Amino acid sequence: MSAAALVGVALLGGLVGLVVPSLARRFVDPPARRIGSAWLCPPLAVVVFVGLATVRRDDPALPVLVAVAVVGLVLAVVDLACLRLPDALVVAAGTLALGGLTGAALLAGTPGRLVGAVVGAVLAGAAHVLLALLPRSRLGFGDVKLAAVLGLPLGWLGQDALLTGLLLAHLLQGGLVLGLLATRRVRRDTLLPLGPALLTGAWLGVLLG
Repeated sequence: MSAAALVGVALLGGLVGLVVPSLARRFVDPPARRIGSAWLCPPLAVVVFVGLATVRRDDPALPVLVAVAVVGLVLAVVDLACLRLPDALVVAAGTLALGGLTGAALLAGTPGRLVGAVVGAVLAGAAHVLLALLPRSRLGFGDVKLAAVLGLPLGWLGQDALLTGLLLAHLLQGGLVLGLLATRRVRRDTLLPLGPALLTGAWLGVLLG
């Protein structure tokens, strides 16, 4: 991808990042609650967009990955603000992923990749259902549904991306929890959002898988 194209992608990411807080506020309860660190959204969106465009520039599903990332940014902000992953946003991400990947598979003549995407969603969802059912699990079913949705693009990219994305999500969350416990920022019974870690792990899985 040319430097000019990457600059365009970065500008698009910055613009998307500017509107993410206002979109997220629609799903935050109460609606008037302030979105913390909103200023981080534009540079974060730039990093996400440029990373995807650089690594997956030849993949026919790149527009789908970017679209899911946009909804993912809103989901992450909402989860950080009020520990919620609204069904409307999760369904939107799933619809974009499944519909977009179906179109990409048909256009590229690679139906096998679509099968891989569906299998990835089933495996990711099933694994997180089991985690949610464990005794004393703090995994909510919003997290389960998001994991299943993220399994679609990860499964599209293959087994390595799927495993990398799912494992890194929980390694990141575990490291964060240990760090917060060590610095006494949280207690053992403090509820923490998992959505941002799931989304970050999936993004890294797309880049590294």
